[in-house]
Amino acid sequence: MKGIMEATKDVRAIEVENVSFSYNGVRALTDITFSVDEGEFVAVMGPNGSGKTTLLRILLGMLKPESGKVRVFGFDPCRDAEKVQSLVGFMPQKEHISTKPPLLVKDVVLMGRAARKGILSPLSKEDVEKAREALEAVGLEKVWDTKFSELSGGQQQRVLLARALAVEPKLLLLDEPFNGVDIPSQNRIIELLDRLSKKGVTVLAVVHNVSPLIHHIDKILLLNKELIAYGSPGDVLMPENMIKAYGAIIPIIVCEEGFAHPLFGDTHG
Repeated sequence: MKGIMEATKDVRAIEVENVSFSYNGVRALTDITFSVDEGEFVAVMGPNGSGKTTLLRILLGMLKPESGKVRVFGFDPCRDAEKVQSLVGFMPQKEHISTKPPLLVKDVVLMGRAARKGILSPLSKEDVEKAREALEAVGLEKVWDTKFSELSGGQQQRVLLARALAVEPKLLLLDEPFNGVDIPSQNRIIELLDRLSKKGVTVLAVVHNVSPLIHHIDKILLLNKELIAYGSPGDVLMPENMIKAYGAIIPIIVCEEGFAHPLFGDTHG
């Protein structure tokens, strides 16, 4: 692991060059190019079917692009899958956690560390400590021995975030982390992600509503099968870009501090 961390010095967290991908001949992404520096907090937005989740899967090495180049801290996610997975924490959009047998919260949070160690390697004291720390970071240390199925939707989302954090990632990939999350939980998650990015963790989060994040993110990646715009929120949230992405005029309110807030984003079906 130390060798991998050394190899990631002085390289960008994410580099995507001219990437295209199709599902059974139907184009999902076309000629996507962008880069993310280490420690940046980037929101990915666009309408349903715009390729947001597909992009995350490509970064994870779950999908191989038809063309183009992808690097995560200098590694190819498909060719160097194990190295990339050791650097990334992933929170999927929705995840079904089996209730037969019923899993405790601690079991869910420890899944990520267990997966990295392999089936034959037992969990260590350090693994348990890191899992507890991750659960504490999302404000749920008191539910360690609670059944996961007994938690509210918002609490379950925070537990899944803790699972991603427990592996001590250099890069966090989050797919709709606020689905089913109440406002207090959402604010807690946003504050946590903001602190992590300030400590050098790179965060790429797919969101349907960027407004709650506006004061925290560095950049927005606006997507609709092709890259519509990429840059600071003020540069991206322009009427012409929103029309290109959503096919309609999206009202944008600029607050006194100068931050732009679109009145609505996409919804995920």
